[in-house]
Amino acid sequence: MERDDADGSLDSWAQFCSLSNELLGGDGDLSAGPRLAPVVADLCTRGLATLVRDYFLHSLEETFRNNAVKKFWQHFHPYCSASAVDRMKFCVKEHWPDEILSRALEDICLEKSYQEKCVFVLVHALQSYEDRTAKRKLKAVDCSSSLMPRYQLMVSSVLLTTLPLSFPEILNVYFKKKLEELNVIMAGSYESDQLGNHEPFESNNASDWHCGMDIDGQEVSESSFLVKNIGKVVRDLRCLGFTSVTEDAYSSAIIWLLKSKVYELAGDDYRVPVLRCVKKWIQAVPLQFLHALLTYLGDSVDYDSGSSGLKSPLASRPSSFPGIGVPSEALVRWHMRLEYFAYETLQDLRIGKLFEIIVDYPESSPAIEDLKLCLEYTGQHSKLVDSFISSLKYRLLTAGASTNDILHQYVSTIKALRTIDPTGVFLEAVGEPIRDYLRGRKDTIKCIVTMLTDGSGGNASGTGNAGDNLLEELNRDAETQENADYDNHANVDEKQAWLNSESWEPDPVEADPLKGSRNRRKVDILGLMVSIIGSKDQLVNEYRVMLAEKLLNKADFEIDSDIRTLELLKIHFGESSMQKCEIMLNDLIDSKRTNSNIKTSLLKTSQTVPGKEEAEISHDILDATIISSNFWPPIQTEDLVVPASVDQLLSDYAKRFHQIKTPRKLLWKKNLGTVKLELEFEGRSMQFTVAPVHAAIIMHFQEKSSWTSKTLATEIGIPMDSLNRRISFWTSKNQQDQMLMITPLLLLIACLMSTRTVLRMNAWQSIK
Repeated sequence: MERDDADGSLDSWAQFCSLSNELLGGDGDLSAGPRLAPVVADLCTRGLATLVRDYFLHSLEETFRNNAVKKFWQHFHPYCSASAVDRMKFCVKEHWPDEILSRALEDICLEKSYQEKCVFVLVHALQSYEDRTAKRKLKAVDCSSSLMPRYQLMVSSVLLTTLPLSFPEILNVYFKKKLEELNVIMAGSYESDQLGNHEPFESNNASDWHCGMDIDGQEVSESSFLVKNIGKVVRDLRCLGFTSVTEDAYSSAIIWLLKSKVYELAGDDYRVPVLRCVKKWIQAVPLQFLHALLTYLGDSVDYDSGSSGLKSPLASRPSSFPGIGVPSEALVRWHMRLEYFAYETLQDLRIGKLFEIIVDYPESSPAIEDLKLCLEYTGQHSKLVDSFISSLKYRLLTAGASTNDILHQYVSTIKALRTIDPTGVFLEAVGEPIRDYLRGRKDTIKCIVTMLTDGSGGNASGTGNAGDNLLEELNRDAETQENADYDNHANVDEKQAWLNSESWEPDPVEADPLKGSRNRRKVDILGLMVSIIGSKDQLVNEYRVMLAEKLLNKADFEIDSDIRTLELLKIHFGESSMQKCEIMLNDLIDSKRTNSNIKTSLLKTSQTVPGKEEAEISHDILDATIISSNFWPPIQTEDLVVPASVDQLLSDYAKRFHQIKTPRKLLWKKNLGTVKLELEFEGRSMQFTVAPVHAAIIMHFQEKSSWTSKTLATEIGIPMDSLNRRISFWTSKNQQDQMLMITPLLLLIACLMSTRTVLRMNAWQSIK
């Protein structure tokens, strides 16, 4: 009996192997299926069900590997074996790799489909035996129910173990090309809206992307057809076990397209906000594509369809997805992922160009606002701090950069970072290297004062940036901050205090713990400037010196802008600190009034003496600045002998002043002030505004055409080396204009048009 059973088992097994080979190699012929069922039943009766299943799967694997898999990879062999340069040529081909990929997937999916039918034949044979043999039903069910999952796992294993390294790259190229086509198709639907003055990506045609919608329009039909083709490829790849590889490929293609769009919209134009357009494009192109793709694949499941009745925490309002309705959780995840990548990409782009953006501030304010929103979303402020400090050290804090340029950039940095972070936490980290560097510059104080008082920002061209003259804005900022401090501390009731405590947030990790809480930290530009100098007294003293120089060189007595500047500075430094500066301005106001009175008095006197006005220089040409020397900074004096006619003019002026202002009298600073001259040379005249010593030099050439340096120095009363330095002013004019000859000087007329010199008033000296 045992030998008969063994012989029977061998016969049945040989018959099963023969039928299996006939079935698997039948090229679509399943006629061996009915004959396989009784053989399988006999083997199962003998307890060989597991062996039957394993052998059949092994035969399937061998057939699949030798036929379908080998043929499948041969389609991509030319690309995989090509060099990097040749691969670039493949990528630029119009229909590559979609034609090859579609054909290869079609062939292998047909083979897989036939093998699945063969598996079902065996499953049906096993289930038929189970129905007849109740005692062994449980074991048979285990064999039949696990057969198809094991086959699917076998297919994936064979393909993944033979996967060429270049196949993910092929998929990535495929999805990139398809998404570019899709983007171009949908871009056409926006052109009419943009011509109609609609915002970009505002069109409701985004809803037309939903597959299955019957909407007229060439763009819609083309996009739907394209999405279906892509969906078929994705479905076939999933069927073969390439789910992860496929998702990575089209995910990277979408991210690549999004990154390209951000760079296209942003570029190097910082005057236009782009974040809103990027977000609209995300909803209009990649999200609509993903929605259509997930719907085609059957992965789009609404929140309300869950059996548990619980709503996902990722649920979104339908209005946030135009034309989609209630989105699936997968789509919401994609939306969050794409938006975060868009924020991060734009943030990195703007951080990389932050130096140029701040140079163009405030015209680049839209780019700063975009960067602020991106940082609020990503929280990567430390990246901004590290990158910008590196740019500053490499591009600004160098010996080749002027102090003015550094200060202007620092002020723009303060304003820009104040927009991004009003608390000033990140400005502390970014500004510290600039302040440390500026402290080592000798002209820092002077440049700061110039920026605060001069509308040109200290630039020689006189064309400063909009933010160079800071005083008015600083005053507004100070008032705003004072009001805010008052509101936050003086008039805060219990309810408001409770609300403030609920909204309290800790300082970022980048904050310096020694600088206090960010709720108390205020960004004051002038305060930051003073912190560079170290003391406000130094700033005030430098301002006083520069104001004195400016007032002494004024061609008129117009000081309205200086008075306004002084009043604004009082707000920051107090009236006591600016008292001497106020007296200096009052001196010019008094000088203007005194000049008018003396000129009127001298004119009346000259009219009483017949012929005197023809013999002397008119008193109208003299304007004297009368200063209170105790309140002005030390003024460098130099002995100077002016021409006799001018000296007589000064003497008459001083006598008349003494008569009017008794007992005070004037002490002239003849080397200070300006002189306006008009010189005539061979029929043409030239005008000059020069220092008194230059005027004294040129006026001596009216007496004779040539002088020796020693003789001229003695006449003017200055050292010879000083004369040689001063006379270079006229020799340089000679080089610029060959008609201006100094030695011999072809001087026909040297007419003193107006003379303005400086006086020192001693208020306590009485008449002797």
